[in-house]
Amino acid sequence: MTPAGMAASASEGGRASGEPVRPITIAILAMGGEGGGVLADWLVDMAERAGWHAQTTSVPGVAQRTGATIYYLELFPANLPQARGRLPVLAMMPTSGEIDLAIASELMEAGRAVQRGLVTPDRTTLVASTHRVYSMTEKMAMGDGRVDADRLVAACQAASRVCVLSDFAALAQARGSVISATLFGAVAATGRLPFAKEAFVDAVRRAGVGVRTSLAAFEAGYECAEALRSRDGAPDAALAAGPPGHGPALAGLVGEARSLLPPALHDTAVHALRRLADYQDVAYAGEYLGRLRPFAQRLGAGPADPDGLPGGWLDELMRHLALWMTYEDTIRVADLKTRPSRLARVAQEVGLQPGQVMEIDEFLHPRVEEIADVLPAALGRRVLASGLARGLVGRLAGSGRIVRTTSLRGYLQLFAVSRLRPWRRASLRHQREMDGIGAWLGQVAGLLDQDPALALEVIRNQRLIKGYSETHARGSRHFDQLMQALPALRSRAGSASVMRDLREAALADESGERLATLLAAQRLAPAAEPSATRAGPSSQAAGLRT
Repeated sequence: MTPAGMAASASEGGRASGEPVRPITIAILAMGGEGGGVLADWLVDMAERAGWHAQTTSVPGVAQRTGATIYYLELFPANLPQARGRLPVLAMMPTSGEIDLAIASELMEAGRAVQRGLVTPDRTTLVASTHRVYSMTEKMAMGDGRVDADRLVAACQAASRVCVLSDFAALAQARGSVISATLFGAVAATGRLPFAKEAFVDAVRRAGVGVRTSLAAFEAGYECAEALRSRDGAPDAALAAGPPGHGPALAGLVGEARSLLPPALHDTAVHALRRLADYQDVAYAGEYLGRLRPFAQRLGAGPADPDGLPGGWLDELMRHLALWMTYEDTIRVADLKTRPSRLARVAQEVGLQPGQVMEIDEFLHPRVEEIADVLPAALGRRVLASGLARGLVGRLAGSGRIVRTTSLRGYLQLFAVSRLRPWRRASLRHQREMDGIGAWLGQVAGLLDQDPALALEVIRNQRLIKGYSETHARGSRHFDQLMQALPALRSRAGSASVMRDLREAALADESGERLATLLAAQRLAPAAEPSATRAGPSSQAAGLRT
């Protein structure tokens, strides 16, 4: 995400003699396990060491945000003539419009601060991380239920006097620490608090826990916030340099994509190529670019759309094609569950301490279809066609099992499955997905000349293909119904609007009743048999939510 930049901070100085002195007010919005309490303790300790009065309270939030809590601090200078000999009365809770410094551990938490009026353009310095931890309502949505991150960033920028936004969680993780340390460093760099950088560092040292890694993360946060002064609105440097760690072959594909596509689509291309190479290999990322090339060539040399197609149609196609090509099968699930980064992330989330033992139990319940999907295509079809084979496989895997991936035996079981990745292209599932992608792209290509608005809606129909097990089967069934309605829609006026309404009906009602009602009302009766686009039984996820 593009950082918002940083302006000069407000100052508490310059008051006329005798003017009432108010405390510095600070609100910290953090979720469980992110060190919000530690960050508050560092601030209080630093202020008290400097001879200030300091007070902190906390207001627990809701479990749907994994224990989101607001920590509220007030700092009052003890040595002012107006306050000498008297103790200040400090508030226990934050008040809208009265916050000098707001610190948010995640972008949605920053949005909550703005919504509550804790961030105001005449007063508040906002320091927030741009990474996302999705809420339950976002995760439970049938479609893409995420709140638009760009709108959250724009709201933060508009609502605050000073806005410091960056992915402080990634900075902390790279240094083996937690986000509170990088946020503390960013706060020090803003100059919003009247304490020298050394005072911040000493507060971390006095805490005495994880000092080395905390100071490394503090310095990273400080340098990041300092860099924002000269990077206002600049693109992410790591992204502009291309994906690291994948070798020159992928770097070459990135260069090819940049020469093929207008600058506005470069970020999407880089993310897509990274994802595909990580999912399978660099050659698979090259296949993605090959499928994309005929569509990209329609744009010509510049970002303008000479054919008058709906704005952003190619960006939509790029995203949805990458998602479909990185469908989740058993191999992918095993790969993700056995990655060292995943084990390290879980250890960090649970707060694993030295000397403690962590155990992770995975409940696995593969269906016959999922097992057949990873087999060579011909063998997989035989298993699904044979009642005897289905019965044997069902008895072996039907009851499900618990695999402890932190044990050697359990880890090796899933690791062995993840190593099947080189054979994925020969699997039944891969063949089925590639057939579906080919048919979908063929429909899009044919519609671009005839009805570009309808073509865009057909591209977006890929949103239905997601999830696993029953969710995937249901989404695929709805996708089939929409694609079967396409021939009848081609000759209708307002076909794009009808297709959009059909998709939204499918996303809004998992039972399919709303879609069936709308299909009947539009005289687009669903066919009884699945279309050639998605032939065969469903299995694991066929893509991730955008």
